[in-house]
Amino acid sequence: MSDYDNQNIFAKILRGEIPNDTVFENAHTLAFRDIEPQRPTHVLVIPKGPYRTWHDFARDGSKSEHSAFVEAVAAVTDAESVESGGYRLVVNNGDDGNQEVPHVHMHVFGGANCGPMIKRQS
Repeated sequence: MSDYDNQNIFAKILRGEIPNDTVFENAHTLAFRDIEPQRPTHVLVIPKGPYRTWHDFARDGSKSEHSAFVEAVAAVTDAESVESGGYRLVVNNGDDGNQEVPHVHMHVFGGANCGPMIKRQS
């Protein structure tokens, strides 16, 4: 597993040092509202384990952690009622992926059109 910074903001949220607006929680996952939402629904889903990137989580996470993560994403889309209108899931990974917090997290965007995908560079 890559070096994990246990002082990152999500680690502090998981330890209860920083409050959050929880949308869903299970044994392995926490989902909470982004403090700077980019759509009416903007929820972050994070594993409770110390995983820096999606690659770390996919490689080193247990089957129960993976299952709990998928369950959490479905619970968020249900709780936010975005299933019928559609939603976008985004994981920014590493420097080139513009990952801002070194704890893997998935953005759930919904409630408004999310626009086109990334456009090809010229």
